[in-house]
Amino acid sequence: MPHNRMSTSALGCAPVTRKGDPSLLQFSRLEHLMIAVIILVIAFVVLVLLSSAVRMVQQYEKGIVLRFGRLLPTIREPGLRLIVPIADRMRKVSMQTIVMPIPAQGAITKDNVTLTVDAVVYYRVTDPVKAIINVQHYPTAVSQVAQTSLRSVIGRADLDTLLSDRDQINAELQAVIDAPTEGPWGLHIDRVEVKDVALPEGMKRSMSRQAEAERERRARVIGADGEFQASAKLADAARVMADTPGALQLRLLQTVVDVAAEKNSTLVMPFPVEMLRFFERATQTEETTAAETNGHRTDAMLSPAAITRLNDIADNKE
Repeated sequence: MPHNRMSTSALGCAPVTRKGDPSLLQFSRLEHLMIAVIILVIAFVVLVLLSSAVRMVQQYEKGIVLRFGRLLPTIREPGLRLIVPIADRMRKVSMQTIVMPIPAQGAITKDNVTLTVDAVVYYRVTDPVKAIINVQHYPTAVSQVAQTSLRSVIGRADLDTLLSDRDQINAELQAVIDAPTEGPWGLHIDRVEVKDVALPEGMKRSMSRQAEAERERRARVIGADGEFQASAKLADAARVMADTPGALQLRLLQTVVDVAAEKNSTLVMPFPVEMLRFFERATQTEETTAAETNGHRTDAMLSPAAITRLNDIADNKE
């Protein structure tokens, strides 16, 4: 019987001692804490992987994916796109038109004039794969090509063409820049515009003098042309008035009315030239008649020598 009591007491005390052991309770709490931390770490890693696997492509963009450095053939369209985390890397390419200014370039024209020209280039990406794979940082490449092309085109044109025919210069610039960029790089040059042409001060003064002389020449030519046309019209009017004598008098009266309309105190009456010529012809006729009459009278009168001769002849007869 004593053995049974000890066994029972021993058996009864053991569970009480295990349940109340503080080290066991602390170990249980640590296990729960470690499990919670592991779950949080796993959740964080999953969230990071999910965030790195989801890419958003804007409407004006297209994406290309490189998997372990190798290009995938599929181009990612706008929207939410999934990639393989760690293995894939997406490059987004804007399909918008890019406006790129060309810095001012010093150049010498075909007729040896030194000037400074700047321009602006409008281009866009047509093939995102070529723009990323075939060229490193295509905006810088386009800028360098545009600068060299601008100097080359300016060197082949003279100053008058550069100032007067900008459309031809712009079209040539667009063709020169588009040739090395469209095929290999997947870029298309939409427009190229020359913004400003800076000339030396001496050239500006020379051009201003040339323009002034040209304007003066045009003014003289236009004035001479107007005089010629006016003289032709006056000749036609004179022929019409010669055919109709009354027209000259009507014109005279019209001139008097125009002068009197100004309310002047002095009235100018034009005198017909034909009347002056009539008086001139009449005067010349009178002078001619008088000269002829005087000549006949002189011829009719005997000179003193003739009278003396006649007297001598009469005395001899007696």
